Formats: sequence, C-alpha cells, structure tokens
Amino acid sequence: TMAAPMQAAVDSLSASDCPELASLLGKSVGFGTGLEFRDSSSLLSLKNTASKLCAGMVFNVALGFTGLDNPEAEDKKAKKYALAVADTVVVRSGGAPPEPLTESQGSGQAGGVPKSFKDVAYFFKDPEEPAQGGDKEDQEVVQAGAGKGRSSAVLDTSLRSEDKLDQEKAARKEEQRRLVELKNKETLQRLTATKESMAMAAQERNKTSFTAYRSVDELPRGGGDLMVRVDKVKEAVLLPIYGQLIPFHIQAVKNVTQTTDGGGNSVIRIQFNIPGAAIGVQSYYPANKYPDAIFVQEVSYRSTDTRHATTVVSEIKGIKRQVTVRETERQERATLVRQEALQLSKGRVYRLNDLFIKPPLLAGARGSKSTGVLEAHVNGFRYQVARTMDQRLDIPYRNIKHAFFQPADNAKDQCVTLIHFHFHDAVMIGKKKTKDVQLFVTVIDAVESLDQNRRSMYDPDEIEEEQRERERRKKINLEFQTFVKRVQELWERDFRDLELEFDIPFRELGFMGVPFKSQAFLMPTVNCLVELIEWPFFVVSLNDIEIVNLERVGFGIKNFDMAVVFKDFTKQVHRIEVIPIGSLDKIKEWLNSVNIKYYENKMNLNWGPVLKTILDDPQKFHDDGGWEFLNMEKSDSEEEEEEEEDAYEPDAEEDGDEEEDEESDSDDEAGSDSESVVNSEDDDGSEEGSEELASDESSGMDDDELEKWAQRQDKEVDFSDDEVERNAKRKGGPSKGPPAKHRR
Repeated sequence: TMAAPMQAAVDSLSASDCPELASLLGKSVGFGTGLEFRDSSSLLSLKNTASKLCAGMVFNVALGFTGLDNPEAEDKKAKKYALAVADTVVVRSGGAPPEPLTESQGSGQAGGVPKSFKDVAYFFKDPEEPAQGGDKEDQEVVQAGAGKGRSSAVLDTSLRSEDKLDQEKAARKEEQRRLVELKNKETLQRLTATKESMAMAAQERNKTSFTAYRSVDELPRGGGDLMVRVDKVKEAVLLPIYGQLIPFHIQAVKNVTQTTDGGGNSVIRIQFNIPGAAIGVQSYYPANKYPDAIFVQEVSYRSTDTRHATTVVSEIKGIKRQVTVRETERQERATLVRQEALQLSKGRVYRLNDLFIKPPLLAGARGSKSTGVLEAHVNGFRYQVARTMDQRLDIPYRNIKHAFFQPADNAKDQCVTLIHFHFHDAVMIGKKKTKDVQLFVTVIDAVESLDQNRRSMYDPDEIEEEQRERERRKKINLEFQTFVKRVQELWERDFRDLELEFDIPFRELGFMGVPFKSQAFLMPTVNCLVELIEWPFFVVSLNDIEIVNLERVGFGIKNFDMAVVFKDFTKQVHRIEVIPIGSLDKIKEWLNSVNIKYYENKMNLNWGPVLKTILDDPQKFHDDGGWEFLNMEKSDSEEEEEEEEDAYEPDAEEDGDEEEDEESDSDDEAGSDSESVVNSEDDDGSEEGSEELASDESSGMDDDELEKWAQRQDKEVDFSDDEVERNAKRKGGPSKGPPAKHRR
C-alpha cells in the first residue's frame, strides 16, 4: 500500500544512529503526480492504507525534517532550522527498486539535469528589519531623516519597476521582430496556393441564372391593348416595345419608380441590371455568360391612367421583394454542409434542464421565453424545447470548432452561466444561418426595479436574499461544471481526434471595447478572443488571425482601435473600437504570448484597397517588405536618415562669402520692408497716390507734406488715428502709412 514507504522511513530512522529524527519527520514522504501535480488520493502517509502501489506510477518522494537544532549558530533564528530532500521516481514491476527520473544512464545526468549540491540546495532566510543590524552606510541613511528615507525607497522601487518594464518591452520587440519574417513567408505561400482556387470558387458562387418563359407558347395571350403588365406566376414584367410585349424576369429589374409630369400624367421608370452592376454581393451572371450582348439600361412609359401605373409599380416591387428574400434564403441554404445524423444514447444520458437558447428556435417573444433540455448523446448534442417535439436542434460533435464554458462570478456584467458552441459550418435556425449557439441560465436578475423601496444593508431580509442568490449561483455553476466534466471525458474517450475541450475565458486579461455597436467586455481564451454576453456574439479564432493593427495610438488619446486582419483576405477586416488606452500594454503582452504579429498606427486604415492590392500581386507584396509597411517606427527612422543625408554642410570657400551674403540679404530685407509699406496702400487711396506709386524711385516726405497728407486723410475717412490702426491690425496687414514722395 501507499503507507509502506512512510512506515519504511520511520523504521529506518528508528534503527539508525539518530532515532530522534523519526519524531521530526513530516506527515508524509511524498505524493503521486501525473495529470495533476499533487494527487491528494496518492499521498505516501501512514493513513493511506486503501490505495495500492502499481507499476508505472510516478511519485515525488520528499523527506522533510522540522525543528532541527544547530547549537553552533551565532544568530538566534539560525539555531532552529528545517531540512528537505526530494526527487521524482517511477515504480517498476517485478519488485525492482524505483527508478529516479532525474538520473542519467552513464553520464550521471538525464536531459542535462544537474545534481551537484550547489545546484540543488536552496537556503531561505527571514527578511531582516532595515533599522537593526545594518551596515554603517544604511544606518546613516536612516538617520538622515524619515522623510528623506521614504523618498529614497520610493525612488529605488520605481527605478526597479522601470527596468523590469524596459526588459519586458525589449523582449516583446525581439519576439515581434522574429515573427515578421515568418508571417511574410507564410502569407506569400498561402496566397500563392489559394489564389486560383479562390477565383474558381468566386466564379461558381456568381452563377445565378433565371428564366421567365422557356418558349413563345408560354407567353400570356389576349389582354387587349398594349400596356405594362405583371405576370405574378412566372415572376415577369411584360413591356410593350415596338408593338409587342417583351418579357423581362423580375431579377433583371434593378429599380422601378413612379413620378408625375407637369400635365398630370404618370411616368413609370424601370431600370435594369447591366454589366458592371451588382446584385447583392454577386456580379450580374447574364453579363458574364453573354459578354457580346447589348443590354437595356432603362425604359420609361407615360400613362394617363394614374391608377394603373400605381398598381403596376406596386406589383413589381412586391414580387421583387419576395424573390429577393427567397433567393437569399436559397443561397444561404446552398452553402450549408449536410451534417451527420444524431445517434441517440441507449444508456445513461447526461443532461441540463431549463436552458434558454440564443438565437431562439421559436420566433417572437415566445421563443425568447421558452426553455429546453440539452442532452449529450453518442455523437452529438440535442437541444429540445420543453413541451414540444418538433422544435429541436441537433449539434454533431464533429461540427464544433470551439466550445466555451463561462460560469457566473461576482462581476456585475456576468449574471448568466453559459455554454457556447462555435461551429465549423453554419447551421440554419429559423430562416437565418448562424455559426454560434449559446445555452444559458440566468443566475440573478440583470435589471433591478427602481420603484421598490431601498432597504438597509443590515436588513435581515436583504441579507437573506443575497445569501439565496449566492447559493443559487453556486448550485447552477456546479451543475454546469459537472455536465462539462462528463462531456469532456466523453470527448477524450471517443473523439480524441477532434481535440475538443471547453475553454474558460481569462477575465484578468479582458478589456473593454466595441466589437459591433455596443460596448462590451472582451476576454481571451486559450484559442480565441470572445465576447459571449452581448448579442451578436463575438468569437474570433486565433488561428484565423493574420495580423493585428492597433490604430489611433498616440499621446493624449484616451481610446484606440484594434483592427483584426484575417488569413482569408476576402473576409472583411473586423475593427474593435474605443478600447481604453490603459489596456494597450496588456493587449500587446497577450498578442505576443500567442505569437500574433501586431503593429501600431496613428490613424485608421482603409483595409479594402490594401487587401485587394495584396491579393492581386502577392509576390510584389512580399518583395516590398510584406507587412512592414505598417511599421511606423521603421518608417520614422528612415525619414530621419534621409534628413541627415540631405543636411547642408558649407565648405570652407563658402564660409568666406558669408559676410557678403549677409550684407546682400540685409539690403534685400530693407528693400522688401519698404516695398511692403508701399504695397499696403489700399484701393481707397487717392488717384494722385496711385500715380506716385507707379514710379520706381521714391524718397520720404518732409514735415509739412506729412501734415497736409494727414489732414487730407482725416477728411476722407471720419475715423480717429487709433481706430484706423486697430482696423488695419484686425485685417492682418500693417497700418496705412503715408505715400512716398517721388522725384520727377
């Protein structure tokens, strides 16, 4: 049994030269290790007589003694000490002695494990008080004053934290530098291999043919006068052109409008799809099938019968709306992958009761309030709405890409316990496709009624209600944990090739952001970045991410954005907006830990043209440096180098001419100043002044002429000198000065 090693240690110490050590021995001499580091059911103690030792078991054997005496120690604290010796061994069959896993064969070391005393010995001391037994220099620092000592300690602490932060940043930059080359090579190989397949797949998706009448015999007969008619059965519009009714399928019509001209007549304007136009996300297939054909862009009809025109336009819009909805649903169902049939369990079935589901299986308010049962069967789950037999959803295990379990904790934004499935292939729920299904239970009410009277925190009823909520949360979390554990065991036993496991989000790594339209709390998991509370759900697999670009990152900005670029370049870049700037370092550290290359930019990028350019020529993208065009630090350093190369360095010959250049510059500046004063003359000046300004040679006026000029200006403009000066300054130019006197 597992009590035998402990008994053998006690007997050996009792028969040794130091029998007193048997009383100082710990309660156990080790524990089993394996799936868990310390298996509580495999302790090597005298009480563990039920468990048996078997070949292949691994144990951490640890002999520890406490309360040993050391009379030779000078320090009082060192007179009592403890000693522990540990090693890892594996039990062998046939009565062979256990084999230490740290022992090598022949060389004395296994896998480079050192076993010398200096490598395996550790000494622990109690921290000493700084004011006692310190050095002379330390005592001088303490005697210098309490305030000064405290400030020095804070300074040392901040400097150590800064050094640690700098080391983390340097390691992060080095890791990101390593990821650049790997990411660029991977992108080139993937785009080169998938470019042709992507083009063929897009061409297949764009094939949408439609036919109104297969022959002339199917055209409607009779009807009397030639007028615009609508065939609801064939989904066609018949238009009179050159004396004949020409049919057009409703999918060929782009838009139809009705207006009224000045004479009271109704004008029907019908626009058609033409080459270069688009129907949703698909190109116009008839234009690709018949590239040499001539297409009609639009036709207009004027009618005196306003009622008939209104009826025709209404019928065309109604049929077009129905056809669009039907084709959209058909295209969504066409991309669905047929799932394997569910095999029901004949024995014990694991289930969870009273679960809500998102998105709901039933439409309207009834669906959001209906609960159901989740059952784990042989090859998949089945969720069935209570009291109904036809409303159910089967989820095969092989279609599950990611599974999440998020228990409710004490956080304010987590009032539900949930299980979430993210699929490989989308499934139809109602009339919509979805890749995410969530089953949850509300633990506490997310909304508190404000019309109720607020009670004191010491109210016994309030305390009892909080206790009931805690017990309910604990009970629901335990039920979900038990179900998840049993399903996990089922996956590991029968579906090990799928590598499925339930991920639990890491709340300590979470951050606030806006993934869609509302602010939410996003949390990383082992394989994903998720937000599972707000609808629509946000689930991004880390394996699908190409790079991450942190946008709007700069000084003085409180928020930034995170653009997620997927490996599938035909997929739109997803931008998480309004992330607090305080989460920047946390996000960088997380991205670096999961080997995702990230960049920083000061502005948002228009990713549509960027990805299109990369898809058109992947080789040129790789030759130009790949994703390094997003590296702002590299571009800034290159600009600084160019500025240094273009810097002007005067020669010795040019230094001798500096004085002459300065004199000429001063002359030019003086001339420009005089010209600026002359050119500041407005058009409101007299004709005499404008004629005088036309001359090239000018000189100043004497005192009498200046006084006459000032009086003449005061008569023309009834302003004071201060007002004129202020108006001139307000207009941005210099004040109006006197005209210069010219020589004849």
